[in-house]
Amino acid sequence: MKDPGKGPALLRQYNEKRVLAYLRQQKISSRLDISRALALSKNTISLIVDDLLALGYVEEQGVVQTNSIGRPKIHVALKPSAIKAAGIMIERHRLHWMVCDFFSQIIDEKTLTLDTSNPQAVLSEIMHHCRQLLLDWPDLVGIGVGFPGIIDQQQGILHISSHLGWGEVSLLPLLTCAGSVPVSVWNNVKAAALIAREGEIASEHAACFYLRIGEGIGGALLTEHGVYSGGSWTAGEVGHLSVLPEGPLCSCGQPGCLESLIGLSAINRQLEQRQPGLSWDTRQQSAEIVDEVMAASGRLLGKALSQIVHLVNPKTLLIDCPYNIHPSFVDNTLSATRQFTLTFPFSRTQITFVAERLNPAQGLALAMLQRFEQVSLT
Repeated sequence: MKDPGKGPALLRQYNEKRVLAYLRQQKISSRLDISRALALSKNTISLIVDDLLALGYVEEQGVVQTNSIGRPKIHVALKPSAIKAAGIMIERHRLHWMVCDFFSQIIDEKTLTLDTSNPQAVLSEIMHHCRQLLLDWPDLVGIGVGFPGIIDQQQGILHISSHLGWGEVSLLPLLTCAGSVPVSVWNNVKAAALIAREGEIASEHAACFYLRIGEGIGGALLTEHGVYSGGSWTAGEVGHLSVLPEGPLCSCGQPGCLESLIGLSAINRQLEQRQPGLSWDTRQQSAEIVDEVMAASGRLLGKALSQIVHLVNPKTLLIDCPYNIHPSFVDNTLSATRQFTLTFPFSRTQITFVAERLNPAQGLALAMLQRFEQVSLT
C-alpha cells in the first residue's frame, strides 16, 4: 500500500517527468502550451518549470512574438546535455558502448574487439565498462545493456543466443553493478526499434513493425505501449519464418528459415558460390551476380513480410537492412509482398526502407532515458 504521506510528492514527481518527456518530444515549448498539452493547471506547470530550471534541466529562451493580447509566452527548452544515458551492445566478438544526451544525440562512443565465447568473462567486461562509464560520466541516469538473443528482462536471464553460443545465462550481476544507477538488459533488435519512434520514421501511436537484417534477422512490434515482447520474449523472431520449405537447414534446425537464406552470412555464401572471392563488401566487382542474388533475396523477404502483414497488421513496416541500397532488392521485396498479401491490408501498410541503419547502442541509451521519465503512481 502506498504511503499516503508520499502522495502529493509522488504526483509532483510524476508530473515533472511528464513535462520532461513532453519537452524531449517537442524540443521547445512554453508554460502555457505545456499546460494545455498535459491538461495541468498553469500554476502547476509554472512551479514544475521553476524546479526544472533550478535543477539545470531546462532553460528559458526568450519571449515568443505573437499578435495575441495578454502576457507574452516565454519559450522553455530542455538542456539535452544535462541528462545522459549509456548503452552497451554485445555482438559476436564485439562490444560497442555509447553515451547519448536527452535528445539521443551521440556524445561519445567506442567499439572494442571482445572474445564472446565465455559468458562470465563477457559479463565481467561489461561490469568493468559500466563502472568506467560512471567514472567518466557521473550524471548518467541509466545504462542499457543489449545482447543478440532471447532476453527475460524482469528475471535477468539470457535464455538462448545462437550468435553468441550462450544458453541460460544469468544477467542478474549486471542489474546491480552500477550501484544506484539503474541497469537494464535488452535484446539488441528491440532496443534499436525504439529509435524509430524518435524521428519521423514511425508514428508514436500507430502499430509499427521493425525488421533488422544483418548477421542475423530479428524484428520488433512497437505499439503505443512500447515494444511487445510476447509470452516467451520471442515476439518478432522473423528470421525463423519458413519461406522456402526445401531450403537449407537453419541454425535452429528447421529448413528454409529467412535467416538461413538472406542473412549476411547466407548472402556471402551465395556470392562466394557464384564467384570465388565475391562478397557483399566486394559487390562492385560483379554487379550482375549481385543483382540476381538481391532480386531473389527480395522475393524471399516479400513472402515473410506478407505473413507479418496478415498476422500483425502494422501501420508501418520498417526494413533496416544493408541491402536497402540495392534497387533490385527493394523492387523485388515490394512486388513479392504485393503478390503474397491480400490487397486490402497491403494497400494500407506503409513499407519503408530505412536509409541509415538504426543503432542498437543508441536504442539502449534511449531505453534508459525513457525509464528515467517514468514514475509509477501505484
